[in-house]
Amino acid sequence: MDQAQIEITVLASLSQIAAGDWDACACPETADGGRPRDPFTTHRFLKALEESGSVGPGTGWQPQYLVARLDGMVIACAPLYAKGHSQGEYIFDHSWAHAYERAGGDYYPKLQMAVPFTPATGRRLLVRPGYDGIGQSALVQGAVQLAADNGLSSLHITFCTPDEAEAGERMGLLKRTSQQFHWLNRGFADFGDFLAALSSRKRKAIRKERSRANGFGGTIHMLSGDDIRPEHWDAFWVFYQDTGSRKWGSPYLTRAFFDAAQAHLRDDLLLVMAERGGRWVAGALNVIGRETLFGRYWGCVETHPCLHFEMCYYRAIEFAIAHGFARVEAGAQGEHKLARGYLPTQICSLHWVADPGFARAIAQYLEAEADAVGDEIEALTEYGPFRKVPVEERE
Repeated sequence: MDQAQIEITVLASLSQIAAGDWDACACPETADGGRPRDPFTTHRFLKALEESGSVGPGTGWQPQYLVARLDGMVIACAPLYAKGHSQGEYIFDHSWAHAYERAGGDYYPKLQMAVPFTPATGRRLLVRPGYDGIGQSALVQGAVQLAADNGLSSLHITFCTPDEAEAGERMGLLKRTSQQFHWLNRGFADFGDFLAALSSRKRKAIRKERSRANGFGGTIHMLSGDDIRPEHWDAFWVFYQDTGSRKWGSPYLTRAFFDAAQAHLRDDLLLVMAERGGRWVAGALNVIGRETLFGRYWGCVETHPCLHFEMCYYRAIEFAIAHGFARVEAGAQGEHKLARGYLPTQICSLHWVADPGFARAIAQYLEAEADAVGDEIEALTEYGPFRKVPVEERE
C-alpha cells in the first residue's frame, strides 16, 4: 500500500472528529458490546479532559491529535500533545531536559503521545483493524515530522504496549523500560484463595491490615454506573484536592472533569467510598477496562489505620477476582505494593530526539537503565509475598 496515499491531519480538538471514527481505532474490540480494553483513549475520556479544561490553554498540555485517513476513511489516530513541561507524565525526563538546556537547547515544547495524568499501559498508536502496520507507521512518521517541522526537541510515546514498543524500535525510535507494580490474577476463586498463595507471614499481615481498616467505624461502598451520584463527586473532589496539593502542588484535573465523569464516564468507573457518621471521609477512584482494573486516585479527610490499603488495593483485588479480570494496575511507583501482592512489571515507552548527539547519549543511558531495571524487577520479584514452591513440587 502506498504510504503517500495516507493523509495526516492534526486536530486541535476532538470535536473535529466523530466519536465513531476515533473509537473505531481506539477501541474496536467494543464491537461485540463489551468494554474497551482500557477507556483512557476513548473519545469520551479524552474529550472529558479537553472540555473540562484539564488539558488545553494554560495547562501545558495542548492537544495536537493525529488522524490518518486513507481514501477519506480514518485508519489511525493518536492522543498527541505539545507539552510545556514534564508534569503529569510519570516517565520522568527531567534530567534530560536539564542536560539539553545546559547544552544551550530548548527542551520545551516537546511532543507527548500519551493519556494525560495516566500512568497506565495501553495502546497509543490507535489503528483500525486490518491497517496495523501502515497505520502505526503513518502515526509515527506524522508525529516525528510535526516535531521536526516545528523545531521541537523530542517526541515521547509513554506507557505504550510491548507490541508498540517493538514496532517503534523497528522504526528507529529509542525504547525505554521502567517498572510498576501490578496484581496478576492466577485464577483465584476469591480473596481467600489469593491469600492462600501467599507466605504465612504476609497472609497474616494482610488479614491484620484488613481487620484494622474495616474497624474504622463506618462503611465502605463500591459504586459504579448509576450508583454514582453527584454528591459522591462533591466529596471526592475534596479528597482529590488534598492529595493533589500534597503530591503535585496543585491538582491536574479540574472540578469540571468530575462533572463530565458523572455525565459520560460513570459506567467506566469504580468509586470506592468510605462513609462514617453520615459523612464521606475517604475515596478511591478506579477505571474499569476489559480485563484490567486501573487504580487512579485516592484521598481522605480523616486518617484511619490501613484504610488506604483496604480501599485502594484489597477492594480492587476483590473486584478483579469477582469479575474475572486478569490484573489490577495500581498506578505509578510504590514498593509498599509488593507486600500486598502487586509484583514488579516492565513497562515501555518510545522516544525520538531531534539532536543526533543528544540522541546517542540518551541511547547509551537507556541501555544501562534497562539493565538496572531488569535487575531490580528480578530482585523485587524474589522478595515478593508469594509462597516459594519447593523444587520437588515444580513442574
